Amino acid sequence: MKQSCKEKNPRLGKVGGQAVIEGVMMRSGEHLSVSVRSADGSIQTKNSTFVSARQKHKVLGFPIIRGVVAFVESLRMSFSTLNDAANMLGIEEEEGKFEKWLKKKFGKSALDVLMPIAMVIGVALALVLFIFLPSWVGSLISGLVGTDIGLWKSVIEGVLKILIFVGYMVLISLMPDIRRTFEYHGAEHKSIFCYEKGEELTVENVKKQGRFHPRCGTSFMFVMLLIGILIGFFIPFENAFLRTACKILLLPLTVGIGFEFLMYAGKHDNPLVRILSAPGLWMQRITTREPDASQIEVAIASLKAAMPDEFPVEERTEQGTAPEASPAVEPEDGNSKPGGAKPAASAESSAT
Repeated sequence: MKQSCKEKNPRLGKVGGQAVIEGVMMRSGEHLSVSVRSADGSIQTKNSTFVSARQKHKVLGFPIIRGVVAFVESLRMSFSTLNDAANMLGIEEEEGKFEKWLKKKFGKSALDVLMPIAMVIGVALALVLFIFLPSWVGSLISGLVGTDIGLWKSVIEGVLKILIFVGYMVLISLMPDIRRTFEYHGAEHKSIFCYEKGEELTVENVKKQGRFHPRCGTSFMFVMLLIGILIGFFIPFENAFLRTACKILLLPLTVGIGFEFLMYAGKHDNPLVRILSAPGLWMQRITTREPDASQIEVAIASLKAAMPDEFPVEERTEQGTAPEASPAVEPEDGNSKPGGAKPAASAESSAT
């Protein structure tokens, strides 16, 4: 039997992360770090801990269910780290009247108040663009044809979702700030590849690595779109609103299956995995860019900070350090994990 990639290389899936404003977030196990390049050229790093709800409730660690939990936690973590990066960069240094009013009214900064609102708006917009709009267009085409187009409706909806997704990514990639974030995304991928290959984490070694990673969140999105097409085959309703309602109800199943594939893809290499991962890897030509040396240094600093057991403080790049954050989730027992000893983060922290 063919040996899995995970058995060949225990470093696979041990660390993951995401790009943030002028920096990189990395997570390994319970350790989470955000490193940014500040205006004075120094690297600022903020360390915190994150304990998944799956470690506290065994039922949340079951297949499919764990994917839904990981997805929700990933959204929460993404907005939290973006907020951290903005604060570390001093984006809020000069408060306007509106910011002062928010602080007085809610006792929080503008970013702390607006981030949850932005998250809700973002989720709502995604539901409209990727669920309702394709369902409405499919129903419209069916009406124009004058007959039930059957399974083709799900195919049309899926193709439209992919076109919207690709078009959106292409458009935002034209924005200078987003382009820089995509460069940090490339630095994150390259540094993880370098670590997984067991090479020393230097700018030279990281720079020569590939920037397309199979466990990237971009690949996850494409897998979800493909799964959505298959699930759409089994929805009998023609009405756009009913189809939308069914798809929203089935969204946890879509997310759960996509997560299981991402975990499998991170541990195995076979023709099926390569075929299903290919669209996401192609898409990373848009969502990642070649980073420069300074961006790679930030990614290395974040990766090392997220793995204190492997990279003691004295072995890390000299850098400024922001005050340590409170745990995102208070752990009951830092070493507990249903089904065995505490592992390093695998696919749940691999939205790279």
